[in-house]
Amino acid sequence: MRRTGTTRTGTTQTTGQAVLLDSVRMVHGTGPGAVTALDGVSLGFAQGTFTAVMGPSGSGKSTLLHCAAGLDRPTDGIVLIGGVDLGPLGEKALTLLRRERVGFVFQEHNLVDALTAEENVALPLRLAGRRPGRDEVRAALAEVGLDRRAGHRPAELSGGERQRVAIARTLITRPAVLFADEPTGALDRAASRVVMELLRALVDAHGQTVVMVTHDPAAAAYGDRVVLLADGRLAGELDRSSATEIAARVALLEETC
Repeated sequence: MRRTGTTRTGTTQTTGQAVLLDSVRMVHGTGPGAVTALDGVSLGFAQGTFTAVMGPSGSGKSTLLHCAAGLDRPTDGIVLIGGVDLGPLGEKALTLLRRERVGFVFQEHNLVDALTAEENVALPLRLAGRRPGRDEVRAALAEVGLDRRAGHRPAELSGGERQRVAIARTLITRPAVLFADEPTGALDRAASRVVMELLRALVDAHGQTVVMVTHDPAAAAYGDRVVLLADGRLAGELDRSSATEIAARVALLEETC
């Protein structure tokens, strides 16, 4: 990765940014068959805000999320989480940073079927060598409204409840940033609304920073802003908008791509 120093900020500012991407490029493959998934993206995610990322299929949404979260290393550019430049970090240091500062929620909840909700929530701390207190785990479940379901296994929970357990599992580590990749993609409308209201409440009541990739304008409407991508580049932003306004903007973007 090209290194140009962590003080260069392109069109973004580091102050108050939980995550910062500066001139980030991601190229898959080499030669004539190379595919540019991100093409010089500079973008910041402010602390205590909720950002939805949208765009046509193949626009680079998931690649952006993976680079911002430190799951993938970009071909070029700078990524900072909490002011820490991820570029120079070795794999061990990067894994530790993700464990301590970053939370993930995916479309599939990825719970361990043999464990109860309580045990699933405690798992990240156990993997980190900590022995979580029962009150700590119950408090995380209470944040998602499932403290009374602590002893239930995933098969005994609805799809929406399983996703809320996955969010509690993320919250137990108190991440600086919560990244969500299509968190309502496998849920019905009612369950989706509960999950989105929960994510919104985490931002409003606890100052959690949330960055979410979604194809659903109704989900994106819960965000403070919507970032639009097309062909791996920024294609505009919307401040807090209705689902109808967001859907119209995305449809227009798809027509021009």
